[in-house]
Amino acid sequence: MTRPTPSGPSAFGPTPSGPSRQIHLAAHFPGVNNTTVWSDPAAGSQIEFSSFVHLARTAERAKFDFFFLAEGLRLREQNGRIHDLDVVGRPDTFTVLAALAGVTERLGLAGTVNSTFNEPYEVARQFASLDHLSAGRAAWNVVTSWDAFTGENFRRGGYLAEADRYERARSFLTTALELFDSWRGDDVLADAGSGRYLREPGPGAFARRDQFFDIQGHFNVPRSPQGRPVIFQAGDSDAGREFAAAGADAIFSRHSTFDAGQAFYADIKGRLAKYGRFPQELVVLPAATFVLADTDAEARERAALIRRQQVSGATAIMYAEQLWNRDLSGYDPDGPVPEIDPLAGENTVAKGRASVRMFTDRVATAQQWRELAETKKLSLREVVIEVTGRQQFVGSARTVAETINHFVQSKASDGFILVPHITPGGLDEFADTVVPLLQEWGVFRSEYVGSTLRDHLGLAPLD
Repeated sequence: MTRPTPSGPSAFGPTPSGPSRQIHLAAHFPGVNNTTVWSDPAAGSQIEFSSFVHLARTAERAKFDFFFLAEGLRLREQNGRIHDLDVVGRPDTFTVLAALAGVTERLGLAGTVNSTFNEPYEVARQFASLDHLSAGRAAWNVVTSWDAFTGENFRRGGYLAEADRYERARSFLTTALELFDSWRGDDVLADAGSGRYLREPGPGAFARRDQFFDIQGHFNVPRSPQGRPVIFQAGDSDAGREFAAAGADAIFSRHSTFDAGQAFYADIKGRLAKYGRFPQELVVLPAATFVLADTDAEARERAALIRRQQVSGATAIMYAEQLWNRDLSGYDPDGPVPEIDPLAGENTVAKGRASVRMFTDRVATAQQWRELAETKKLSLREVVIEVTGRQQFVGSARTVAETINHFVQSKASDGFILVPHITPGGLDEFADTVVPLLQEWGVFRSEYVGSTLRDHLGLAPLD
C-alpha cells in the first residue's frame, strides 16, 4: 500500500513518487562528551541507572529502533589531570544493556565493544547472552582502539598500527560470527526417561588459527533469537568503510551535513556489490543533535545559548590546547586567538582525545582560526564554538521533521542517531513533537511491527 507523501518546504523540491522511504531513529545516551549541558537544572546523573531507564523508555514509547551506548575504556586527561567532563566515569556497557533488557520490551540495545582489547569467545558469549535476555534486540558496534594511552590499561597496550588494528578487527569479527553460527549441528542426546536417542541442535566445534588468534573448542551459548546480534561499525577511513561494506549491518556516519551525507551514502552503498551484498543490507545512520522551540527563530536563539553552555571558557581553553599542543591556561578565553604557533609532534597535552586526531596540520589550522576570528570579530571561545558546532537540526518541530525526512528521502542517510544535550530528559520533546509529525506523514512507524532489532532496521532474517 502506498503511504501518504510527507509535506515539506518548497525549498526541498517535490516529494518522491511512490512509497516513501521509512526513517530509522535511535537514541544515543550521551556519555562523557561536550554535547551535554551540565549546568542546566534539568541535567541529571550520567551514571545512575534511572537516567538510562528514562532515556530508553522515552525512545521506546517513540518507537525508535534502538538505544545506543558508547564505550569508555579510560578517563581522558589533559595536562596530567582528568578532563572535567570525564570525572563522572563510565559504567560497563554489557551491565547497563542487560539491565535495560529487563525494563524495555521492543527497543533494540546496541553497545560499543572494542576488538583491540577483548577476546572473540568472551565478546561472542556476552552478546549472544544479551540477545537471549532481550529476545532478539542486541547489537554490537565493532570498533578498534587508536591510542596507546587507552591501551596502557590492557595487556596488549597500544602497539597495533592502524592497518593491523583493522586486520585484527576483521579476524575478530569473523571468529565471533563463526562462534555465533557454531550451534547449528545435530547432536545425539539420550532421553533418560524413555531410553531413546533424539537428534537436536547442539554446540558445534570451532577453531581459529591466524596471526591474532589460536583458539578451539565448543561455544556454550545456543543460537540466539536473531541468529547473532546486529553488527554495527563506526570507522570512516577507507579501511573502515571497507570493513563495514564487507560485513556490517549498519554504519555510524559522522557526515551529518546534506552534501557530505549524500556523498558518504553513495560511497558506502557503492562498495557493497563486490561483497555480494545489496544496498538495503547496510543501514547508514549519522549521529545528530537537535534544538527545538515553537518557532525557528526561537530555536536559533536557544541553540546559541546552548552552545555557550556547552563551551565554557575553561572548555574553550582545553580544546585550544589540543590544537596548540601546549599549555594555554594563561590566555583569556574571551580574548584573541593566540598568535603563537602550535608545537609540532606527538600531542603530549591531551590523552585519549579523539579530536586530537583531526588536526592533521596544526599550524595551518591555527592560522585558519585566526583568520576566522579576524573576519567575524570573534574571541577564542567564540571561535571554538564556531568550529565545533554540534546542532544538526534546529527549528520548530515541523522544520526539524521536514529536514530529517528530506535527508532520508534524498538518500543522505537512512535515519539518525539522536544525541540530546540534556540527560536524561533531553529526548522527551523530540518524542512528543517531531515523531508524531513523521508518523502522520507515513515515514515513521506508529507501532512496532516485528519484535527483533533486525525487524526494526528492515534487515532480512538470517538463515
